[in-house]
Amino acid sequence: MLTKNSNLVTNFSGVDFSKYSSNVGTFVSEFSSRANQKGQFLNWVNLPQEQAKRVDSLYELAENLRNLTGAKKLSVMGIGGSKHTVEHMLSINGLNVRQDVIEFYSDVDSASLERFLYRLGNVLESNFMIASKSGSTFETKDGFLRVLQMLTDAYVTQGKSVEEASKLANRHFIAVTDANAEKSELRRTSNENGWLGDLYIHDYVGGRFSAFDDHALFTLAYAGMKKEDMVKMLNAAQAVSTESLTADLNVNDALKEGIFWADAKLNGISASVHQYMGSIFENTVYWHAQMQNESVKDTLKQVAKVPDAMHHSAEAHFNPANSLVFALTVPQDNGVCRENAQSYIDALSKSYEVSGAFFLETVETRGMGMTPEAAGAMTQLRAFATVYQEIVEKVMTKTSFPEVLDSVLQPHVEFYKKNLKGGVVVPGRISK
Repeated sequence: MLTKNSNLVTNFSGVDFSKYSSNVGTFVSEFSSRANQKGQFLNWVNLPQEQAKRVDSLYELAENLRNLTGAKKLSVMGIGGSKHTVEHMLSINGLNVRQDVIEFYSDVDSASLERFLYRLGNVLESNFMIASKSGSTFETKDGFLRVLQMLTDAYVTQGKSVEEASKLANRHFIAVTDANAEKSELRRTSNENGWLGDLYIHDYVGGRFSAFDDHALFTLAYAGMKKEDMVKMLNAAQAVSTESLTADLNVNDALKEGIFWADAKLNGISASVHQYMGSIFENTVYWHAQMQNESVKDTLKQVAKVPDAMHHSAEAHFNPANSLVFALTVPQDNGVCRENAQSYIDALSKSYEVSGAFFLETVETRGMGMTPEAAGAMTQLRAFATVYQEIVEKVMTKTSFPEVLDSVLQPHVEFYKKNLKGGVVVPGRISK
């Protein structure tokens, strides 16, 4: 079964979609009834069209932050969706390829901090975007407080008073957090210290679904994405939202992908593989793995980049004793490598089709990345397909739906967070 639009071409094999056709209306109705409703954590459905209205202000903020300090770099400090979505969006859009504009820090150990500072060279030559919905995320707060102290010390070394140095240090920061200062410690910090502007993590948009939220778009703007390209990307993502709430399986690619993965589970195949080909997707695999672990809530899907992972994966993939389903996402290749790249894709496709159900997804490219339209479409497609997998499985097994879909919540992460808040570790402590 072949699905085409201007940005993506998807070819499915090994799945009988006709078995699900009578339930398509039910699948879509379940999703539609929850989309953009308070408390359902599906506000990312229309986020692209809302963000398109704010593009000018996001670019203005990025330029103002640069001008305020003269720093050319931006360091993103956040974990999970606050980091992986940004890395993914930069990479697929062919930005920060030299890693000379955007840096990331999301660790808590001394060696990682030392490596981060080594890459920066001079802490004064970077601005810092601190991303945390609550504003009290342990890992993010620890890094932020260390860098704030380093900036203050650097300005004192230049002969500034401690008070003046503190003011200058705070010019380097911008917060991405809850708009409500009562809910967010980071918003209070931003307000109290006069940080530039307001960037938001929107309500009911989970981190792994936040690729079009402020932290990602602001970073894309800072990294040099053209404003018109951002608009194209957001418009393409919103078009996918419209298509994904359509009860026509010939149009609704996200539902087809959801059915594909659900069909495997319903037929007793618990293990699955989604591979991405090429360095365009170097960081997509981390974001997709987060989506898998937090939404589907199992660790039986391998999400990996090929060719790197191919040879050492093949032994398990093509072992007749193992039952798997496969997906492969590849860049459309119009360059000097196209003949060999196509040979590689053909070999994998043929092998996977013989071994199990399979779909090949080809994305439109431009230069070192995807076209902005393809980037927007593929990213929104992943979010929809993830949620549709849960809906399809529950409908087909006649399982009652919870008040909020399991795929958008992550209650089990609190297990380790409770231990982290036990008083053994103090967030932001400056070790002696």
